[in-house]
Amino acid sequence: MATPVVTKTAWKLQEIVAHASNVSSLVLGKASGRLLATGGDDCRVNLWSINKPNCIMSLTGHTSPVESVRLNTPEELIVAGSQSGSIRVWDLEAAKILRTLMGHKANICSLDFHPYGEFVASGSQDTNIKLWDIRRKGCVFRYRGHSQAVRCLRFSPDGKWLASAADDHTVKLWDLTAGKMMSEFPGHTGPVNVVEFHPNEYLLASGSSDRTIRFWDLEKFQVVSCIEGEPGPVRSVLFNPDGCCLYSGCQDSLRVYGWEPERCFDVVLVNWGKVADLAICNDQLIGVAFSQSNVSSYVVDLTRVTRTGTVARDPVQDHRPLAQPLPNPSAPLRRIYERPSTTCSKPQRVKQNSESERRSPSSEDDRDERESRAEIQNAEDYNEIFQPKNSRTPPRRSEPFPAPPEDDAATAKEAAKPSPAMDVQFPVPNLEVLPRPPVVASTPAPKAEPAIIPATRNEPIGLKASDFLPAVKIPQQAELVDEDAMSQIRKGHDTMCVVLTSRHKNLDTVRAVWTMGDIKTSVDSAVAINDLSVVVDLLNIVNQKASLWKLDLCTTVLPQIEKLLQSKYESYVQTGCTSLKLILQRFLPLITDMLAAPPSVGVDISREERLHKCRLCYKQLKSISGLVKSKSGLSGRHGSTFRELHLLMASLD
Repeated sequence: MATPVVTKTAWKLQEIVAHASNVSSLVLGKASGRLLATGGDDCRVNLWSINKPNCIMSLTGHTSPVESVRLNTPEELIVAGSQSGSIRVWDLEAAKILRTLMGHKANICSLDFHPYGEFVASGSQDTNIKLWDIRRKGCVFRYRGHSQAVRCLRFSPDGKWLASAADDHTVKLWDLTAGKMMSEFPGHTGPVNVVEFHPNEYLLASGSSDRTIRFWDLEKFQVVSCIEGEPGPVRSVLFNPDGCCLYSGCQDSLRVYGWEPERCFDVVLVNWGKVADLAICNDQLIGVAFSQSNVSSYVVDLTRVTRTGTVARDPVQDHRPLAQPLPNPSAPLRRIYERPSTTCSKPQRVKQNSESERRSPSSEDDRDERESRAEIQNAEDYNEIFQPKNSRTPPRRSEPFPAPPEDDAATAKEAAKPSPAMDVQFPVPNLEVLPRPPVVASTPAPKAEPAIIPATRNEPIGLKASDFLPAVKIPQQAELVDEDAMSQIRKGHDTMCVVLTSRHKNLDTVRAVWTMGDIKTSVDSAVAINDLSVVVDLLNIVNQKASLWKLDLCTTVLPQIEKLLQSKYESYVQTGCTSLKLILQRFLPLITDMLAAPPSVGVDISREERLHKCRLCYKQLKSISGLVKSKSGLSGRHGSTFRELHLLMASLD
């Protein structure tokens, strides 16, 4: 009797090299769950079909790294925003540029298409939100209210509202018809990375770097529930299509939540690292993650995931398919979105207009036509997806991705094979474990050594295990004597112990001063030790509580920040940027106001001391501003951070 094959609940589909340089943004097509768009530091937008190795189309035209990409609902238009603040819209069927939108003064952090009209919303690091009309090639409205970069934008299902999330720890809801803010949702204690509307009810979910997910009632404008204890910053959430639960893409796991009351239905282990986007198709959840130039895709079988209940299941799933969940009858009824009918509200397609009506009469479009290209690299997949016979909508593929067998099941099958010692000649089927998905590349690129040592790595930089073992010259003498091996391994051990002991002693000295409550003196002692690692350890503590920062502390720390920003260690640069951002946000207005104020009448010693500190800080900030400006042209996460700092330091000029 054949043994039934036990398949996995979550598995990795493939890994591709998506760009010649680092990937900076990506998005999944929500309608099909099969289309993937990636933006890179090479200024290109590449389109891929999930689980296929070759790039379908490559879109060019941007002159700076692509920071944000978004597909519209039918997956026929794509919009991409760059570091320079420019936005470009491409028609995927026509394979050409449709519009170029200019107006933002900093890099584009978020984009979203209106569900029923040809409008695009954009959020930027300049804190502004703009609503664009693609047909008229212009900005319809500008929304102001955030004080820091806008990280996520989402239109409501009925197209009447726009939700925005920003680094200023707030979520705002905008009324598109009235052109004003309806409500602000405070409560998060960290930057808000993502917002998502419930598909049916007046409910909004927001995920933050403070490791919480909050649910907001859009009728009463108040919090419904708050889920705490996420394993890391929340960057990707998605409601189930029927609205029964919320999926949260966590570090190496998928969590399934309910909100009235707040509870975790299930936890599925997925080794996807930091997942960037989620989509659902054919009862399968597709997740994509990127690291440097690589993009990986994963699948979770939702038929084997608990989507209703009271407590979380064990991460080790059982293998019985689950029935579809029913709506929770105990949850309070909310208002349902009133979607307009498609016969009267579906906008006219731009393609239906003539070519002269489609293009702007200005000469800028002519230049865009020359500079922007859509290079079709896989004609077969392109024709299959973007040029169906009777509809522009990409075909809905009903076939789910097949699940590979569980490792334990494959091992059991191997054990069931006849032993070589047995003299039985029955044919044995090929039951080898499926190989790992291959890594494919659209453009081969040489791998260069990193200029900055990353903060998280799996192996030491510049060290090889073979360096610690004696060289084997003759194969017959390959066996090592234990004493020789240990002596080779312990080389340099005493030196490392001396370094660590010295650092421990320095930290004890700083901690002794810290316990006395004198933070300024403890920082002075750390600086006097002349060891940047001690300064970094201390700043990581101070940065967690902004109220510890004082003006006299800034005069001591700013010279050290300048050194940290020039360090080759990524963790040092990150700490320096965080400290500099706190100083700019808390003290730059005070410094500029003090220096611009007229001299006081009489003698005011405290004011003179404050003025002296402000002058010192101003001089040091001017010195750092040149360094920040020179590094603002970098690509990737570091470049984005330096550009934000450069924007904050604009008042120094």
